[in-house]
Amino acid sequence: MPLAPVDDAFVATLAAQLPDGTLRPTEPRYLEEPRGRWTGTARHLALPRTAQEVATIVRACAAAGVGIVPYGGGTGLVGGQIAPAEMVEPLILSLERMNAIRGVYAEESVLIAEAGAILADVQAAAANVDRLFPLSLAAEGSARIGGVLGTNAGGVNVLRYGNARDLVLGLEAVLPDGQIWNGLKRLRKDNTGYDLRHLLVGAEGTLGVITAAALKLSPVPAGHGTALMVVESPAAALTLLSMARSQMGEAISAFEIMNRMGLEFLAEKVPDVRQPFADKPEWMVLIDVGLARGLDPAEALETLFAEALEAGLVSDGVIAQSEAQAQEFWSVRERIPEANRMIGAVSSHDISVPLGALPDFIARGYEVIGALGAFRINCFGHLGDGNLHYNIFPVAGRSRADHDPQRDAIKRALHDLCHEMGGSVSAEHGIGRLKVGDLERYGDPVKLGAMRAIKAALDPAGIMNPGAVLRLA
Repeated sequence: MPLAPVDDAFVATLAAQLPDGTLRPTEPRYLEEPRGRWTGTARHLALPRTAQEVATIVRACAAAGVGIVPYGGGTGLVGGQIAPAEMVEPLILSLERMNAIRGVYAEESVLIAEAGAILADVQAAAANVDRLFPLSLAAEGSARIGGVLGTNAGGVNVLRYGNARDLVLGLEAVLPDGQIWNGLKRLRKDNTGYDLRHLLVGAEGTLGVITAAALKLSPVPAGHGTALMVVESPAAALTLLSMARSQMGEAISAFEIMNRMGLEFLAEKVPDVRQPFADKPEWMVLIDVGLARGLDPAEALETLFAEALEAGLVSDGVIAQSEAQAQEFWSVRERIPEANRMIGAVSSHDISVPLGALPDFIARGYEVIGALGAFRINCFGHLGDGNLHYNIFPVAGRSRADHDPQRDAIKRALHDLCHEMGGSVSAEHGIGRLKVGDLERYGDPVKLGAMRAIKAALDPAGIMNPGAVLRLA
């Protein structure tokens, strides 16, 4: 059945079932995405305060055949939060008013947060009871828990703590028929049939609306250390990671790789970022470790550097001597995306390949792009979990608009290479609407068939984030 637009009669009927102010005209910020590539369409916005109000909204939309686009912090990079202009006008559903921390259970290392809670606020609530919510990403000051879980976000600490999926014990959610699933359990063992939380996490709002989550916390490491090390190549960085794991085990929280191009972009566009090396290295890694009480992180990093230097893996390095210096090191990594946006990427890629294939992928990627023309490549990302941001930029003096006709060819070439090497064309950003075609091209047909069957079973009217993840029928 085709979707129906949000008309005045529907708005009036729904408004009568909700508190005043729950429905309002849409503001421009709900129709934009961070890279400025799409502008959405929707005249009406719902701002519920409770799961019951979300259920009321979803039931009304199901009855009328109106599409719902869930909206978190708006930080997604694949268009999952944007209804394109060619889509039948949907209702935008933002959970920003549902931002409470419902409970913190320090002895259990569990925190319950509503879906509209900002990630940084969840981190702070955990810190208040000497616990760590380890999911960390550049947009944590505006990303909301519902969106973080809906996209199964990764971030910089996946190496040690896993993706968002690994940090969820239970969920409260409204299903596409308007029923509330009360799965907000704090259990670490609950082997009672199909696990709906893992169906909803990563579904990008296409199977229901997450309204609250029970989140797993971790101990705060007693000692924390951060270092930057200049490596000879991506292959050397991979060997260094193996060496670090042998010495420190699971204490490594993050292992990020950066290329000289990213440092040049920072120097050009964000000169206030202090760079640690006078001569910009071709490759360097940022290592973050957290050790138990009685162990010295700086000493562990010094030992690692000495062994790596002797092995010819590194040529220079610096270990943070204070928390402020550690933040300076992290600002280099975290502000590379900001510099990238200022330069203007022709095509950006969030890919992952098996760790052992990373050096070959990077080298072959340069060859593939070089065959398409003259470009600047900024390759950086989460080496520890195999996730690279492999972004293509115009040469100095040209703009990304000059290369618009080549964007599809560039993306196809790199994604074909990634698929050939056993990788994924969406490592942590999700599918959204941008990568629906990629999922169809590279996804396993059996998996796609199962996904469509699940969607049809739970959301037969197709109202939940229509056109995201799976193409509109």
